[in-house]
Amino acid sequence: MAKILIVDDSSLSRRMLRAILQSDGHEVIEATDGISAIERYFLEKPDLVLLDLVMTGMTGEEVLEQLRQMDREAQVIVATADLQALTRQRVEEAGAVGFVNKPFMASNVLNAVNAVLQGAV
Repeated sequence: MAKILIVDDSSLSRRMLRAILQSDGHEVIEATDGISAIERYFLEKPDLVLLDLVMTGMTGEEVLEQLRQMDREAQVIVATADLQALTRQRVEEAGAVGFVNKPFMASNVLNAVNAVLQGAV
C-alpha cells in the first residue's frame, strides 16, 4: 500500500493513526514536530502526510507551507481537533487535500486517506 508520514506531537494521536493505517496495510513513519517532519519527508518521500495543526515549534500550517514549497505535489491531509470552518478553508487554500477531525474514527481516516491515494480529491 502507501507510505504515510504522521506528524503530531501527541504520542496518543500517532499511536491511534498508526493502528488505523497499519490495519489497512499502509507503511507508517512518524515525526513529532515540524522540523523532523520536513526532514522525514525529504528523506522518505512518503505518498501522503497526516499533519496536526497545533504543535510546539512550527505550527502545522507552517509545515504545510514548507512541504508545498519543497514539493508542489505533496499530498497532505490535516488531522486536527480544530473544527472551525475558517481553519479548514485556510489549510485547503494552503494546499491541504483533505481534513480529518480528532478524535479519530477509523472509517473517516481511511475514507480520507483512500480518497487522496486513489486520486478522488
